Amino acid sequence: MNVLITGANRGLGYELAVESVRRGHHVFAMVRDAAAKEQLEAGLHIQGLSAKHISVLLADVRDEHAIEKAAQELKRKNVKLHSIINSAAVLVGRQTPIELLDLEDVQLSFDVNVYGPIRVIKHMLELLVDEESCILNISSEAGSIHNAYAGDYSYSLSKCALNLLSEQLKRLLGSRGIYVWSVHPGWMRTDMGGASAPLSPQQSAVGVANIMERKVAIDTNFCFIDYRGEAMDI
Repeated sequence: MNVLITGANRGLGYELAVESVRRGHHVFAMVRDAAAKEQLEAGLHIQGLSAKHISVLLADVRDEHAIEKAAQELKRKNVKLHSIINSAAVLVGRQTPIELLDLEDVQLSFDVNVYGPIRVIKHMLELLVDEESCILNISSEAGSIHNAYAGDYSYSLSKCALNLLSEQLKRLLGSRGIYVWSVHPGWMRTDMGGASAPLSPQQSAVGVANIMERKVAIDTNFCFIDYRGEAMDI
């Protein structure tokens, strides 16, 4: 299986890359710059994983031209993808009152968390094979309207928009046998989640990989689920 993962140099994206390689898949790791590439390669070396199972794509999810160039290169090499995992994300302006909210934080959040996946899917979709393939957009419980709370405006609004994008794609691609899920990965011990989170990114990555491989029976009318495949309130 060929798996494209954005933000693959750290956090959940990195653990998804490691878990995918361990399961025998080939990972196309999209990272934003040379420093991120070095970080990814150093992590893989520590894990004792062979670089032959990883192809690094230098493309910031905010740079549509770079993403298009990466897609054209994959197409030139006749690469077919079986999974696209949009994991790259930012969390800025946390716990900022609405009266003090910096709209540049909102713009950045949408640029990375929503427009980033749109750019990737826009240019990589034609490489995705029909049947048994999937698009997984890493979302958050913060994007639930049903469980909305006052705060984290930039992040929550962007993840809510990502959930709707996933629902639209699910209805578009279902006839091709392509699954689309918006996945809440759980509260994880990452730079974003903090040290007090109860879940390791490795645990979440195992669950997400099981969803990718269709090893989980999912019973829901909507595309919003958690890393175990259980329905989330939209």
